[in-house]
Amino acid sequence: MGVIRYDVEVNDPRFGKLYRCPNNPVDQDTERHERLRRLSNLGDFADKTFYNFVVDENKLKNLEYLSLRSAFNFASEYAQNPEGWLLLEGSYGCGKTHLAAAVGNYRLQQGDMVLFITVPDLLDHMRSSFAPNSEASYDETFERIRNAPFLILDDLGTENASAWAREKMFQLFNHRYNKRLPTVVTTNLKLETLDPRIQSRLVDVSLSKHCHIAAPDYRLKYSLQQNTLSDLDLYSELSFKNFDVKGKRTNDESNKLKNIYEIAKKYVDQPNGWLVFSGPSGCGKTHIAAAIANALNNQGIEVMFVTVPDLLDYLRVTFNPDSPVTFDERFQMVRNTPFLVLDNFSTEGTTWAKEKLFQIIDYRYITRRPTLFTTTTKVDRMEARFRSRLMDKRSCAEIEFDVSPYTSLNKRP
Repeated sequence: MGVIRYDVEVNDPRFGKLYRCPNNPVDQDTERHERLRRLSNLGDFADKTFYNFVVDENKLKNLEYLSLRSAFNFASEYAQNPEGWLLLEGSYGCGKTHLAAAVGNYRLQQGDMVLFITVPDLLDHMRSSFAPNSEASYDETFERIRNAPFLILDDLGTENASAWAREKMFQLFNHRYNKRLPTVVTTNLKLETLDPRIQSRLVDVSLSKHCHIAAPDYRLKYSLQQNTLSDLDLYSELSFKNFDVKGKRTNDESNKLKNIYEIAKKYVDQPNGWLVFSGPSGCGKTHIAAAIANALNNQGIEVMFVTVPDLLDYLRVTFNPDSPVTFDERFQMVRNTPFLVLDNFSTEGTTWAKEKLFQIIDYRYITRRPTLFTTTTKVDRMEARFRSRLMDKRSCAEIEFDVSPYTSLNKRP
């Protein structure tokens, strides 16, 4: 099973616990890594890493830059040695969630069990466990969350502040405080506005590192400057020419990638219908999707290439009073774009997010607009209403990237 149990005395901290076998290194256990990612709720944030977190000194005031740089340093250090708590506080869009997800993704790479969840969603999960048809009881759900080996709580303070919610959150924080369990918390509220019982634990310097980020909302700033929502410029260097189908891969994997390569090239010649690229993170899905998008863009076809989490952010910022466009204007832009690439597509998320995504997909399905998806989830495991569109073989083809991630290839002899 890839684990071992140490034969030690009862009072030894290792007693009764399972540990990874030294002959089963985490970087070679790709199946377990993908399973951990599915359980972590980090699928939508797989692209959020320390490597692509931008701290641009030229576009920030000195205080903003210093606070963001400090938060980045604390988060990266915490990811390497996750002891105690990390609290990231700042306004909407300042980078808190990116840093929190980067910590989670780093720990996943080390083989840790991670649970990432927004506080409103957490409370919804707990409430739903009271339903007669719930797969898990309330006690089981609550125990799983409060005893998670590594927990990331996003958007603390945005939940419905009912007496029940306040009590459940205190029980959660108090338990993890007493057990000293590694926890990352993000909030856009001033600490003094939180429940005093939770506040007292968050500011305990013996356990928690508090980082205040003074940077502005980069999503609003970026979207106000953009006439389109496409991020294709960020992937301009990804093409068919520099897509590596061999490397250190086995002949079987190379042949699979060559076949996908040929399918993608043919699709460029006649971009009708939908394509879904499914497979684990880092297997080349986004590269091939960007190669198709760049090729079509060079032919003069208008392309919108956007990751789904960013797309939802671009839609949300239209509710800001300073937004130069309305939600309806931006939503119609996405629905009607001639060629749409939805990178890192997932049917997980809030009710609002799923509803908006379905409306976009349903409209493009009915109007038969060319669309390309990349996802870490196989289509047959998605929510039913999405599955019914994406499994329609008359208009959509799923291409599975059943190959090892590129990161694991670098460690092969």
